[in-house]
Amino acid sequence: MPLGDLENLLPTRQSLLSRLKDWDDQDSWRDFFELYWRLIFDVARKSGLSEADAQDVVQETIMAVANQMPEFRYDPTRGRFKGWLCQITRRRIADRLRKQYREPRVVSQEGDVHTLESISDGSVESMEALWDAEWKQQLYQLALERVKRRIRPEHFQIFDLYVLQGWPVTQVAKALGASLPLIYVTRHRVSLLLRKEIKRLQAEDL
Repeated sequence: MPLGDLENLLPTRQSLLSRLKDWDDQDSWRDFFELYWRLIFDVARKSGLSEADAQDVVQETIMAVANQMPEFRYDPTRGRFKGWLCQITRRRIADRLRKQYREPRVVSQEGDVHTLESISDGSVESMEALWDAEWKQQLYQLALERVKRRIRPEHFQIFDLYVLQGWPVTQVAKALGASLPLIYVTRHRVSLLLRKEIKRLQAEDL
């Protein structure tokens, strides 16, 4: 999904959760799907599932949310919405792994070893850590896109080469014809804007 579209969806608003109680509200359900499908899919893949099985997990998770949403009541004192969604996703992934493997050890595409026990209801730490890491990556990408739109293109290019791609400062200076002081100042200012944007998004999140 393009980051421009992602910006209109992240983070989840409480008003969207309220609208999801109406199964006929296709626009809200489309927004919800576009917001969360990549998160669910990536977590499923990194838990050891194939692409096809990960797609199935996305569908099954969305259907489970739809079935439970009419009775869902958002109460931040009892936990975040994404935590509830994580529980549903974890169960769908565990179901798929049980069907796919006889052995309790599963190797993900990154080579990390996961166990059915770490994904089942008995132990949630591993899945929650993966879930949170993927969500933070989405927030980072959104914050980066927003900052990019607020600064001059040449300044973002400096930040991209020097910070994101890790070029040596002398190589950036030569490639862009920029002075070393300008590169250092740009890195500092853009990094500050990025941290502020991430903090703001985190504060808005449900």
